[in-house]
Amino acid sequence: MTAETSQTLDRGLRVLKLLADTDHGLTVTELSHRLGVNRTVVYRLLATLEQHALVRRDLGGRARVGLGVLRLSRQVHPLVREAALPALRSLAEDIGATAHLTLVDGAEALAVAVVEPTWTDYHVAYRAGFRHPLDRGAAGRAILGARRSGGLTDPGYALTHGELEAGASGAAAPLVGVTGIEGSVGVVMLSDAVPERVGPRVVDAAREVADALR
Repeated sequence: MTAETSQTLDRGLRVLKLLADTDHGLTVTELSHRLGVNRTVVYRLLATLEQHALVRRDLGGRARVGLGVLRLSRQVHPLVREAALPALRSLAEDIGATAHLTLVDGAEALAVAVVEPTWTDYHVAYRAGFRHPLDRGAAGRAILGARRSGGLTDPGYALTHGELEAGASGAAAPLVGVTGIEGSVGVVMLSDAVPERVGPRVVDAAREVADALR
């Protein structure tokens, strides 16, 4: 550190870098050990970063990078959407259902990219910007499933029916191996049950999106 630099800012940036390098978040104690500072300092850093949505803490108290990092640049969300769109278009056309990329925003799931199929007579209207609790809907359940499995290898996919919209079923698979981003790729359709081939297909699409975002 030189006389011209800020120790507090330096520590805050180091917190963000440490969180960006883990898929599972870090506790206050873990951050304290890695930074070589006491827990009180870490609490202050996290509280400040949370105020700017640069960090969020999950229900278990683990700190993770917040979506405010994406908002620092207006170009980032469009870049995320652009990277995901080819896989989403392919998924929507193949399944004949509305495909979406959903990211975690606090305790909610936020749809950031949506593609509707072009050849169906009807499909579910699902818009970018739609939010719902993480524990409702296939998109959020897939993300929670990845957390429980430790985010390693392939945690599979989630299926739901009627949780967000009456008569609609959903299937989603989590993004795996994308540092700093928690999310899922899925489809929503008007049906009583999700056809058997849809689950593995959304897993493939999630892998494609994850590859594009790395």
